[in-house]
Amino acid sequence: MNPQAKLIFTISLMMGTTITISSNHWIMAWTGLEINTLAILPMISKSHHPRAIEAATKYFLVQAAASTLVLFSSMTNAWHTGQWDITQLTHPVSCSILTAAISMKLGLVPFHFWFPEVLQGSSMITGLLLSTAMKFPPITLLFMTSQSLNTTLLSIMAILSAALGGWMGLNQTQIRKIMAFSSISHLGWMAIILVYNPKLMLLNFYLYTVMTATVFLAFNSIKVLKLSTLMTAWAKTPSLTAMLLLALLSLAGLPPLTGFLPKWLIIQELTKQDMIVAAMTMSLLSLLGLFFYLRLAYCATITLPPHTTNHMKQWRTNKPVSSLIAILTTMSIALLPISPMIIAAI
Repeated sequence: MNPQAKLIFTISLMMGTTITISSNHWIMAWTGLEINTLAILPMISKSHHPRAIEAATKYFLVQAAASTLVLFSSMTNAWHTGQWDITQLTHPVSCSILTAAISMKLGLVPFHFWFPEVLQGSSMITGLLLSTAMKFPPITLLFMTSQSLNTTLLSIMAILSAALGGWMGLNQTQIRKIMAFSSISHLGWMAIILVYNPKLMLLNFYLYTVMTATVFLAFNSIKVLKLSTLMTAWAKTPSLTAMLLLALLSLAGLPPLTGFLPKWLIIQELTKQDMIVAAMTMSLLSLLGLFFYLRLAYCATITLPPHTTNHMKQWRTNKPVSSLIAILTTMSIALLPISPMIIAAI
């Protein structure tokens, strides 16, 4: 892609996100979401491959439908209350429509169908943007309207997302699809705590962003797209692959790594709210995700494959690895000791 065009699209992404997260009026928030959508579409389709064009088309249609629902929800609320303020969303029908619209933008079950396909048709860096940066504006809208949302609907969607995200990722061999179902599963954890402790939901999102960025950048540096090529990664970059193992286990939520912190705090908060069954269900469903994270780790480091793999031999190179990966890896595996300070901050 032309560097000037890439700069324009990146600035548009940042501007759209800034407009949405800093606005109080629904029209301005909707405008920011639309700018974001239009800026990411060329990045998805830049390879001109039919799969990329298909992914961009699916993304555009789903995001356009979701943006229409956001606008319809805010208009319905304005008709009944005379308020266009985001924090003044009080009408029950508007709240339900908004929950569905934001869930469609994020990829929560049952509106998850587009996300794995779009991620599969995108490059690793674009997939990272779709999994992290593009989810920030909708999550901000959920944060601002958290007091008005339907608790029962969100809880059902959250448990279904954790279940389906773990279940559908079990039989995948494409790494980008596995990361897509991982994202859906983590969104379930964010959605279930949203109404009770919105700041904890934001903390979960920030830590998820750090861990997911680490894993995506590591995969992009190793240049792997499926499990069969991941099996030869150890011969090329053993140190990076070892760090990838820890980052994947952190994403799964194993102590004493960073990923354990949000799950621990969410289960604690759910227990305080007398939602024991929901806490137990989410804990058990996280085991499904643990299985495919372990499978990724197993293919990358725990065992070495036979030397009869059916693809071109890739030689080890001395290409330097980005220092950003080192910083993100450290954060994604070593933040648990400062958890008392993080808990005090929220």
